[in-house]
Formats: sequence, C-alpha cells, structure tokens
Amino acid sequence: MTDVLQNEATASDFDFWFGSWDVRNRWLRRRLAGSDDWEEFDATVVARPLLGGVGNEDEFRTDHAGGFIGMSFRFFDPERRRWSIYWADSRRPGELDPPVFGAFSGDVGVFEGDDLYKGRPILVRFTWSGVTTPTPRWEQAFSDDGGRTWETNWVMDFTRGEWQ
Repeated sequence: MTDVLQNEATASDFDFWFGSWDVRNRWLRRRLAGSDDWEEFDATVVARPLLGGVGNEDEFRTDHAGGFIGMSFRFFDPERRRWSIYWADSRRPGELDPPVFGAFSGDVGVFEGDDLYKGRPILVRFTWSGVTTPTPRWEQAFSDDGGRTWETNWVMDFTRGEWQ
C-alpha cells in the first residue's frame, strides 16, 4: 500500500467538503473484467463535521438503479497524520467496507486499503482531486495485481448544491 505524504495531513483537509453537493456519477458496469461500458447517473451529497472536527461524514443519495443511500465516514489520526475513510450503503445493510488510508498533497488526496471483490483480495484506491476548486472529483480504482495496475471504476464530479 502507498504511504502517501502523511506528514502533510491535517484535521482540516476535508473542510472543503462540508455542505451540499450535486453529483454526476460514472461507474463501470463490470469491474475487473476488461470492460469499458460506463453508466452515468445523478446523486446528491450532504457533508458535515464530526467529533469536534477530527472526523466527518457525508450522506450520498441517488434514485439510480432503484435508489440507494451511501455514507462515508472519515477520521483523522493526528499521531500518524493520516485519514481513514469508511463506506457503507443501503444495498448491503449491516456492512461497513474496510477502510482506506492516506493523505493530501496539495489539492490531491490518495487513500488506499485492502478489500475483497467477489471473494478475491484487491487493493482499493480513492483519489480526491481539485479540492481547491469549485468542482472537486473523487475516483475509485481497484487493483487485483498488488498495485501494479489500477482500473478506475467509479468517478464522481461535484458541484455545489442549491438544496439543504
């Protein structure tokens, strides 16, 4: 797993994220299958701080594919100077995905962790970019070869929402 410039991490790294967002999603219909068939859909997100600023959460909502709600939880570890990010959603109630860990360098943050996909071990990478702009982006990628190659399978482009 990549050790991403953890010495630059601060508890305020995700302050850009607080508030309401409209989301344009693209996700790969079949993952780790050599597919280039993408599906697009809209969603909304509301993000807020937790634990006096050393954590935050967001709620993702979409009507796509019958609708689902997802939540991310992020926690800053000041000793290790890194973030951990967790995901859960209503399609798999009662499950919390294993965390990804990392930090920002400038307006790009990279977070990686171990997981399973269809029973086989993979690495997962979340990449935040453009966080100092009005239109940040989040991407998810999987690697099934120990990080030698990565397949991006979900991209979210954000613009400020006009709802609360």
